[in-house]
Amino acid sequence: MTEFFKGITPLRYDPSSTDLAFRHYNPDEIVMGKRMEEHLRFAVAYWHSFAWPGGDPFGGETFERPWFGNTMDLARMKADVAFEMFDLLNVPFFCWHDADIRPEGDSFAESLRNFEEIIDYLGAKMDGAKTKLLWGTANMFSHRRFMSGAATNPDPDVFAWSAATVKACMDATHKLDGQNYVLWGGREGYETLLNTDMKRERQNAGRFLQMAVEYKHKIGFKGAILVEPKPQEPSKHQYDYDVATVYGFLKDYGLEDEVQMNIEQGHAILAGHSFEHELALASSLGIFGSIDMNRNDYQSGWDTDQFPNNTPEVALAYYEVIKAGGFTTGGTNFDAKLRRQSLDAQDLIAAHAGAMDICARGFKAAVAMTEDGTLEAMRQDRYAGWDTSDAKAMLASDFSSIAERVASTGIDPAPRSGKQEILENIVNRFV
Repeated sequence: MTEFFKGITPLRYDPSSTDLAFRHYNPDEIVMGKRMEEHLRFAVAYWHSFAWPGGDPFGGETFERPWFGNTMDLARMKADVAFEMFDLLNVPFFCWHDADIRPEGDSFAESLRNFEEIIDYLGAKMDGAKTKLLWGTANMFSHRRFMSGAATNPDPDVFAWSAATVKACMDATHKLDGQNYVLWGGREGYETLLNTDMKRERQNAGRFLQMAVEYKHKIGFKGAILVEPKPQEPSKHQYDYDVATVYGFLKDYGLEDEVQMNIEQGHAILAGHSFEHELALASSLGIFGSIDMNRNDYQSGWDTDQFPNNTPEVALAYYEVIKAGGFTTGGTNFDAKLRRQSLDAQDLIAAHAGAMDICARGFKAAVAMTEDGTLEAMRQDRYAGWDTSDAKAMLASDFSSIAERVASTGIDPAPRSGKQEILENIVNRFV
């Protein structure tokens, strides 16, 4: 045992508690025929919780963690602390980038040795723990070699380095029985067209993703390959801007049946969408996979990665998750970090506990809306005309036939209310 969480006991479900506890999240509560834990599938993000030093665009490190440093001993200490936190929170999953869990070496070979050693260490810890791996991914955006992208880099050697890195991370995810593998193109974009061959970069990114899918099948990895959209930040023009953009990309390279989406609330907001919009679109396209749960500061123009605290927003998100059929290999990953003034171990536990409670409240509200059925009944009523034989015949005809029908019948449609305020009032009954 380490000393970092000394004095903090495992959290329990206790609605009346005034101390660290779950007041809404009861993992054993049966909802829609399953335990709440099985619905929500919470995961802790290794990078924000254990690797992030507390910086922002205008200031450096504020956190002083005993495991910060670039040695294997400190990497093992970090893993020890992480699993202590997983036990305190009783979470079923965690997620990592390679750079979160291993020290950077002086060469690719040294970094790989460090990585493989720490993967074995994590595997040993997982053997005696409840917490499993939701997904692994590669950090191909922090190091200066990736300043011009990874798969989209103008230097083929960077492409090669990136491919070797993803191979190692997919191998590790497979070894740890991860449920998914995520590709997040943190710098797969460009700053100016003056030095960019956009066609070549998109082609290379498409081939890179095809290679990842090919390798998944080669090694027999049964989990999902997920792509995480993100607009603008850090590159001015990201090729993975939002769900619609990524879907078009997948169609271009024949990957729409092989790749799903990991959708983040904060990224949806940066793209000018709501979280539920991105979830609903992914579901309608058949590519919904998993979510990163957080929130942005609506007064800031960047990705603040705060823990969720808005029940109505969360409820609408989970409403779309439920409509999509719920999670299969995916889950709710807290891609969220403490505020840089929240220095203590207790802050880290409280942030996750509060987020898990908010998600539980939102999820139960979404379940209640689903079981009530009013929203879907009103939606179906609004589009009921399209289920008639005349409407179906119109879609199978052509402009000329439709024009003749309009002229002969004297169609003069009267607008119908969309009832938005009534629908919002219905939502407010549950949240």
